[in-house]
Amino acid sequence: MTTLSREEKVFLLGLARKTIQTFLQNGKSYRVDPSALTSAFINDGAVFVTLTKAGALRGCIGSLQAFQPLYLDVQERAIQAASEDYRFSPVKAADLASIKIEISILSQPQPLMYNSPDQLPGKLRVGIDGVILQDGTRRATFLPQVWQQLPSKEEFLSHLCAKMGASPTLWKTKMLEVQTYQVEEFSEDE
Repeated sequence: MTTLSREEKVFLLGLARKTIQTFLQNGKSYRVDPSALTSAFINDGAVFVTLTKAGALRGCIGSLQAFQPLYLDVQERAIQAASEDYRFSPVKAADLASIKIEISILSQPQPLMYNSPDQLPGKLRVGIDGVILQDGTRRATFLPQVWQQLPSKEEFLSHLCAKMGASPTLWKTKMLEVQTYQVEEFSEDE
């Protein structure tokens, strides 16, 4: 995972804000000239864009796999976080000034091997690992930042199972597909 410079982080945060602003004004994405961008932005990247208002979550959508240039993924996830997160009504133009943007760039998810459900918590690194749980077609993830609200490994896994639409105790009774990843996270608050 590439580490971005402060200037590159500021650029991506500004890009996310301009993209949301343009989308709220005319329903289109902000236009960027790719030839003016550095390789850090042109290389494929997977991001989550998180929106908060007065410290409370206001939208969060992302991609788990890098499949398009980083700058495009930031733009798409910014629009989706503002307009498509089913947990919230779409952001209005009047609200944008009070919304803070956070971007998390994900490393490539890696399979986490374990031999029995009781081993799973011991394999996770609190505050470091983002976790993807999958059971058949159901899948859910928590970014590493979620450890701040759920520092207990057991509680973290139970909430993640519930987010996946399964029983909170599923991870205790069934071998699930598990992947972990790390993030480079930065926000407008910094």
